[in-house]
Amino acid sequence: MDHKITALKLQKRNLQRVNVYLDGEFAFGLSRIVAAWLAVDQQISDEKIALLQAQDVFEIAYEQALNFLNYRQRSQAEVRKNLQAHQVPDQVIASVLERLEVNGLVNDQSFAQIWVENRIEFRPRSKKALVRELRQRGLDDEIIDQAVEQVDEDQQAYQAAVKYLRKLNTDEWQEFRQRLTNYLLRRGFNFDVIKPAVHKVWEEKQTTNPDIKD
Repeated sequence: MDHKITALKLQKRNLQRVNVYLDGEFAFGLSRIVAAWLAVDQQISDEKIALLQAQDVFEIAYEQALNFLNYRQRSQAEVRKNLQAHQVPDQVIASVLERLEVNGLVNDQSFAQIWVENRIEFRPRSKKALVRELRQRGLDDEIIDQAVEQVDEDQQAYQAAVKYLRKLNTDEWQEFRQRLTNYLLRRGFNFDVIKPAVHKVWEEKQTTNPDIKD
């Protein structure tokens, strides 16, 4: 059955959406990008209406995904979870993820690499901790393994210890060792890696402040 478009009006509360009137009555709303090819007096079939409404659902979901990605890069699983929370159908989510990937806005390999590089620079931690974080974000094991392959555990433990050093306002070796060891344990490092890192930082601390006590 065909219908005649009798009016197209921007919504007062959302200028990015258009109210479509068919045969003199309000019928449905569409995003401006979907409604762009419609015109007053145009004849439109039920099949075309269904297609437009499906496209509108997609555009709303895509815009939601872009807003979610605006804060930082996300994994596919994170985007999927966010869209599911907004009641987006799985089929639409799959289409949104496909477009995001084509446009270079979602890439799990890139996400994992950036995540690891960021941690190395600003918040050093063990491979085990990095693997756990990336798994929590829904990444495949193969991608995770590639991302953490080049992580130097000894260097990361040392860097983490150096960053924490400013909080260790003690010159007593036993307290220093205990507090720094506990901190590195929370970062996922094991004792074989922690012990040399703690000793190295302690020796450097002695060099800069020879009055501290063993």
